[in-house]
Amino acid sequence: MTLNISRILHAGYVFECGDARIAFDPIFENPFSRNCHAFPDVRFDHAQIRKLQFDAVFISHFHDDHCSLESLDLLDRHTPIHIYCLFEELFAMVRELGFVHVHSLAIDLPVHVGAFVVTPRAALDADVDSMFQVAAAGLNVLNVVDSWIDPEGLQALARHAPWDMVLWPFQTMREIEVLSPSRATPAPGELPADWIEQLALLQPRYVVPSSCQFLQEPWSWYNHAFFPVSYRQFGQQVEAALPGVEVVRLNPGVSVVLDRDGLRPAAPLPWVLPVGEQDVDYRYDPDAVAPASADIARRFPALGEAQAARVRDYLAIGLLDKYRDMELPEDSYFEKPRAWQLTVYDHTGAATQRRYRVEGDSIAALPAGTGPVSWTTEVSIAKLYAALELGESLTSMYMRINDAVFDPDTEHDLESADLVDDPLIRCLFNDAFGAYQAAQLRRLKERT
Repeated sequence: MTLNISRILHAGYVFECGDARIAFDPIFENPFSRNCHAFPDVRFDHAQIRKLQFDAVFISHFHDDHCSLESLDLLDRHTPIHIYCLFEELFAMVRELGFVHVHSLAIDLPVHVGAFVVTPRAALDADVDSMFQVAAAGLNVLNVVDSWIDPEGLQALARHAPWDMVLWPFQTMREIEVLSPSRATPAPGELPADWIEQLALLQPRYVVPSSCQFLQEPWSWYNHAFFPVSYRQFGQQVEAALPGVEVVRLNPGVSVVLDRDGLRPAAPLPWVLPVGEQDVDYRYDPDAVAPASADIARRFPALGEAQAARVRDYLAIGLLDKYRDMELPEDSYFEKPRAWQLTVYDHTGAATQRRYRVEGDSIAALPAGTGPVSWTTEVSIAKLYAALELGESLTSMYMRINDAVFDPDTEHDLESADLVDDPLIRCLFNDAFGAYQAAQLRRLKERT
């Protein structure tokens, strides 16, 4: 018996063994997560996907590039859906979509599906992520998804070595560094040392660089700033450091057959439709110039009056209420009184500035132009509305933080500040579970 492994997109895979077919983190959309355009480019034949029968679907965590209701909506409602998630709200949304067999995964508790034994394994951030050990046909595959592995978990996984294949997240995405480009340092040219150390302990025969590169809009400076690790670099450095390990690139739709003797090509997934050249690679440019926030805002259409009013109300009331309800992180930059300036740009590039006095868990509006500021945030009104109502993630917000020069005391304090301590980021994304899926569910229900 052999094991057939096919790439869908990002961390999505189809595994087939005997009569059983299962899927992991299936995303049948491009773009996905609202504004992540697959690179290499692909389309999906949704008519064919609607005819597919999976014996089970496994979802590693709730992030929108792994759990999309738009994609699940294409599947038969009797498909068993197994999800690792600590929040019951997600299970309720999947059931509301119509699925009748929705199950919660537990770490180290195996799930048997035909010839497969799928065992969730603990990731470093156990409140969010899981990994999957997939055993079938006498073979052992580790799907790391896009998790980090803690030392204790690594030792447990090493006891199963040598692994036949490891699906490894090969990106060090710079979604935080692009928030403050004038303060970011260029990415190192080498892979993280712990990657090589961990792979050496796992002793895989084959390593697949998993988790895909993606692009934003054609004009976006992010297209050369997000991903410092290329497929080529990953393959060269891993194979040089670990003789005997073969790095295998699987583009979307590509399939392979794995057995004890080796790896060979298989027929591609017919419902994944490649568009253009597929063996493309991301070109990271550490000197990529970040356009002004006003110029970026001009790229987005004007909001309707009701939409703009939603943003204005949020900035005047909702943001303040949300901030006061949250607990300040330990050692926060905002433990001391700070003057925070939030600048929102409309579709013409015109700026509206608001200032707030922030101290601990308290926040209050300040008159415009009051004194010096010690933290700045810039964002397009279109993206702010999308985050409030459409589930837009931080990855594509084009938010800009502290892209200025402050007084010496403030500059000193900022050296130890965490960018995600930004009040707007915290108010939009902290304790906001499932906003993307909730927005999807509303749209799906409106269609029907």
